[in-house]
Amino acid sequence: MPDENHKTADARHDFLTARQLAAYLQVSETTVRRLAREGRIPAVRLTPRLIRFHLPAVLEALDGRKHGKRRAPAPPEEDDAQLSFEDLL
Repeated sequence: MPDENHKTADARHDFLTARQLAAYLQVSETTVRRLAREGRIPAVRLTPRLIRFHLPAVLEALDGRKHGKRRAPAPPEEDDAQLSFEDLL
């Protein structure tokens, strides 16, 4: 049974807090929570205040990653000064 405990421990490391995800994406924690609230990134709500994020699922939701592959960059938009998540990753 040690293998099951090891797998469970590894699975826990796949989930990040909002703060950890924000640091990874280099955005604010508020932005991470807003994206989750809007349904733009997947989140696991453990309690009304506790939320966790599965990094591979979040990356896929943000920029279409599938198994480490990136999709082609979108054509540049007109005079849009904001960075997209594709620019960050």
